[in-house]
Amino acid sequence: MQKSFQGRVDYEIITELVEPGSRVLDLGCGDGELLEMLVTKKGVTGQGIEIDEANIGRCIAKGVNVIHTNLDEGLADYQNGSFDYVVLNQTLQVVHKPDYVLQEMVRVGKKAIVGFPNFAHISIRLQLMFKGIVPKTSDLPFEWYNTPNIHLVTIRDFERFCRAQNLNIVDRVFIKGSSAISPYFLPDLLAKNAIYVIQKGRTQIDK
Repeated sequence: MQKSFQGRVDYEIITELVEPGSRVLDLGCGDGELLEMLVTKKGVTGQGIEIDEANIGRCIAKGVNVIHTNLDEGLADYQNGSFDYVVLNQTLQVVHKPDYVLQEMVRVGKKAIVGFPNFAHISIRLQLMFKGIVPKTSDLPFEWYNTPNIHLVTIRDFERFCRAQNLNIVDRVFIKGSSAISPYFLPDLLAKNAIYVIQKGRTQIDK
C-alpha cells in the first residue's frame, strides 16, 4: 500500500514538476519527506544532502539515501549533468553563498528547482512600514537575533539574478496560503512563496 502524505503545497507542486523516473538530488533535504514523496509518487532515484545530523537520522529512518555535506562547499563530487533535477527548497536563504550554490545546481542538474519565501510579500512590507521591526511570518518566524536566514530574497531579486547569470526560467509557481496564484497578477505582493524551475541559458521570462 502506497504511503499517504499530509499536504505541504510546496512539496506537492515540486512533485508535479518532476518527471517520473528522474534522477533527483535534494539539497538541504531536511528530514527527507520531500525526497520520500518523490520516490513514492514519481519513482525517482533520489539522493539527499543534509548538514543537520538529527535530520540525517530521520532520513535514514525513512529509507532515504542521504549524505552529510555543507552546501556552501559546492558539489565537486558530482559530474556535470549527473541528475535530471537538483532541488533546493526553503534553503536558498540560509546558505552563505547562494550564487555559487545556484550555479553548482545548474551544472550538476539538467534542471534546478528552487523554492524560497518571498521577502516582498505585502505582510512583510506592512510590518516594516507601520511597525518598523524586522518582519515575522509563518514562513519566516524568527527574531532578528536568532534567524538562520542570511540572504533573504524577493521574486524580483531572483528573476534579476537569473537574467544577469544567463539562467533560463523554464517554469515558475507562486504560492499564497494553500494554493498557487497567477504569475501575472502582482505576485511580488501576494505570493508568500515562489518555486522556480531553471537551467543554463538565457531566461525566457521577462519581468
